[in-house]
Amino acid sequence: MVWRGIGIVLGLGLGLGLASPALAHPHVFVDTSLEVIFDDQGLVTGLRISWTYDEYYSLVIVEERGIDLDYDGTATAVEATALAGFDMAWDASFAGDTYALMAKVDLALSRPSDFTAVYAGGKITSSHLRTFDAPLKIEAADLIVQSYDPSYYSAYAIIGTPALTDGPVGCTVGVFAPDENAADAILQAAIDEQAGSTDVESTFPAIGAAYSDEARVTCIAGS
Repeated sequence: MVWRGIGIVLGLGLGLGLASPALAHPHVFVDTSLEVIFDDQGLVTGLRISWTYDEYYSLVIVEERGIDLDYDGTATAVEATALAGFDMAWDASFAGDTYALMAKVDLALSRPSDFTAVYAGGKITSSHLRTFDAPLKIEAADLIVQSYDPSYYSAYAIIGTPALTDGPVGCTVGVFAPDENAADAILQAAIDEQAGSTDVESTFPAIGAAYSDEARVTCIAGS
């Protein structure tokens, strides 16, 4: 699944001359869990990313796919197998809403693989694996992983503490929330700039990064 554009709500808001940041709100809410995977040399090889979708979006997906026909909020093992990969049909330009950086340099991530999905408690949780082009040594600079939709159609929140699978002694990870006041100011400026535009959806700037949570992995040399 690929989401694009701020959509109808923002368009209506601008058409009515309203300028509240609340008008340009996300439509899908996703809790993100991260696993940072190390090899036996203490190098990072990839990320496992899990997305838990909000109840409304989950309901839309299961109804479209004929899952949970007894409406108990869970999927059978067979249904879960059929659900796996439902959100992995990415177009070539889609970055996967997960971004990795080191020393302010963007790091390439592979296309997704090893899909899973479950439906329980009225919510879908999917996961996928993405690998780096070459194993990374974390030492002089932190590995930063950000989770966001540039268009802000979907809102991602990193929940819990990311797992450092096979991480060496001396490696730690923390999650940092964005400055929401600063993000709201960026959004408001974008709304003001688009006032009167007849093509808001295609010209609205990518402001999702301003609302991004980020995980920072630090490894102390020689630990």
